[in-house]
Amino acid sequence: MFGIVRPCTHRLSEGLRTEWMAHLCGLCLALRADHGQFARIVTNYDGLIVSVLTEAQSVRTPAGRRTAGPCPLRSLRTAPVARGEGARLAAAVSLVLASAKVRDHVADRDGLLARRPVAAAARRVAASWDRAGARTGAALGFDTSLLVDAVDRQTGIEALAGPGTPLLTVTEPTETATAAAFAHTAVLAGKPRNAAPLAEAGRLFGRLAHLLDAVEDREADAASGAWNPLTATGTPLGEARRLCDDALHGVRLALRDTEFTDGRLVHVLLAHELRRSVDRAFGSSSCSHRGAFGPPPGHPYAPAPGGPASPPQPPPEPPRDRRGLIAGCLVWAGLACTCQMCCGSFSDPWSRQEREGLCRQCDCGGCCDACNCCSSCGDGCCCDCDCGCDC
Repeated sequence: MFGIVRPCTHRLSEGLRTEWMAHLCGLCLALRADHGQFARIVTNYDGLIVSVLTEAQSVRTPAGRRTAGPCPLRSLRTAPVARGEGARLAAAVSLVLASAKVRDHVADRDGLLARRPVAAAARRVAASWDRAGARTGAALGFDTSLLVDAVDRQTGIEALAGPGTPLLTVTEPTETATAAAFAHTAVLAGKPRNAAPLAEAGRLFGRLAHLLDAVEDREADAASGAWNPLTATGTPLGEARRLCDDALHGVRLALRDTEFTDGRLVHVLLAHELRRSVDRAFGSSSCSHRGAFGPPPGHPYAPAPGGPASPPQPPPEPPRDRRGLIAGCLVWAGLACTCQMCCGSFSDPWSRQEREGLCRQCDCGGCCDACNCCSSCGDGCCCDCDCGCDC
């Protein structure tokens, strides 16, 4: 699972939580139906936004849902899941996104991918995902070559980028790819007038995805010597944050120009949750459920000296016996295939530490409990909330 929009289920109302899970499961099952069981590994949070956008512009019909069988992700319960062209487009986009991510890791020689046999196998998998995404995209009238071309251009742009290169020059291919995917949801929904504002929202979403990935990986990339756009162009974190805030504002404006049949979930994901993703990446948000204490001292967005003291950190857990490489990989495969790494509780395949799946993680600060700006439209939607509270 990967993606920048990872909503905390504690923040979603019961209705929106059910809808979000319907699109997540719908994407997963569309991947399995069209591309086989292994393809489900590319299920990601950002891809399902394509499915959400398509349905938000369409008139809801019973054919848009089906009851899926028991799944470990849902505690072996059945549930209604999204189906149709939106879910299939999301599957095609997810395959190409995953292919791009694999290629990026191969280029950076991350971990095991530094070994030639592993890298060669990863390239073959990425190529097969490209072909699979192209087949599904063609059936929906969407040319995935736009996405593949963006990935190819990205490599050349990164090779030429250096100190002084505008950061937006590096993010352009990602912006172009996501703009095309977002705009095509208007075609599938029969709302061609929405194509332009959704393309703008997609362009800015792609910018955010690229920038937040760079911010989150900056220290790890510096330690491993991998290429990072912020380091390569000499862009300070403050400038990256300014670009992210501008993009957030642009996404909201684009959504206001889009005609939705029911845009509540879209608004929650692309207005409020997207802002939380930015805060999380820059270390300026905390989670009341997990007891996160904010950024470390010295972080650009940490409280100034003399500010309120952070609660004491819990004592570190005693070290545990680590599994070997092969044993850990086998355990990882089992967890991935049973979806426990998505929304279940599990022991880390290598360190054996207890962890929670991404769907169960939350970073909510409880803001909505004290803010009444969302009460007028109900079900967790804040259509024109300008109170300054990120609820």
